[in-house]
Amino acid sequence: MTRRLGYAAGALATIALGLAVHRGGIPLPPAARDVSGDALWAAMVFWWIGVGWPRASTSHRAGAALAVAFGVEFSQCYHAPGIDAARATTLGHLVLGSDFDPRDLLAYALGVGVAAVVERAVVGPDGRATARPVRSAPADPPPTPPTPRRS
Repeated sequence: MTRRLGYAAGALATIALGLAVHRGGIPLPPAARDVSGDALWAAMVFWWIGVGWPRASTSHRAGAALAVAFGVEFSQCYHAPGIDAARATTLGHLVLGSDFDPRDLLAYALGVGVAAVVERAVVGPDGRATARPVRSAPADPPPTPPTPRRS
């Protein structure tokens, strides 16, 4: 349960940052806003996959997040009235995008890569949180008295 909460917190923090970038709360040039928004979207997918699949390895979750992000990007090549109507809404545009752009694939890889590095830095390669109290080393045992000699 703790892992899921951590991944959900990562997803919600990423959403907040992504909305700040998208809404212009973080002043960026348009190209940087586009790339960072796509990278943050893919990072968010990585965190949500962690909520659903918390015991999977980082590389498996990263691969799944890339598959979802790439799938959504390639789905933008398909246009039909229903899906285009969904994309015309704010939520639909944020989730599904609108037009295919191969540069977005690089932004997705960057976002998932950064999220995986952040996870490894916080959680560590063995899946345990690294921010644990440092335990002092055990004291040296007292010296053993010499054994008497037998003659």
